[in-house]
Amino acid sequence: MGRFATGVTIVTAHENGEDYGMTVNAFLSVSLDPPSILVSLGRTTDTAGALGRTGLLGLSILASDQQEISERFATRLSGREKFRNLRTHRLRGVPVVEGSLGNLLGEVVQRTSYGTHDLFVARVLVLELGSGDDPLIFWASEYAERFGPRKIQLRERPAAPPLSRKGSKAPEGKPPDLKGG
Repeated sequence: MGRFATGVTIVTAHENGEDYGMTVNAFLSVSLDPPSILVSLGRTTDTAGALGRTGLLGLSILASDQQEISERFATRLSGREKFRNLRTHRLRGVPVVEGSLGNLLGEVVQRTSYGTHDLFVARVLVLELGSGDDPLIFWASEYAERFGPRKIQLRERPAAPPLSRKGSKAPEGKPPDLKGG
């Protein structure tokens, strides 16, 4: 599983005056209509418990300069310790991380248990765009910023020759036939 590169997020909750949070890379967009996400959390974590009881989750997509925040929230420190001296603001009472690439507030609409984890599907209620910095990427048990100054290098692929409906090359100068039939 470590060969799959992922972004890094912090999932947060607030219950009875206490803040909870943890580092999560098991996050994905589920639907655009309605806008929905899914996060996977260890069932025995304080954050999963608080989310299950309150039904509101915060999510912050970390920027490349926020590795320390990721590492702090990946520990078993108390919520109080994790949030100490961290710049946050609140969305309906739930803390989100300042300086992140984006933040959202979601309402849990479904919770499913599988193995050691709970999967939370949440409808997005609030979405904030943050800075335009590079994302924090995790791959092969390391943060991408350790791979060099250009974190992710994209290569341009050569243009593929046009194909006809049957998958063969189209005659030179003639566009491919893309009509169904």
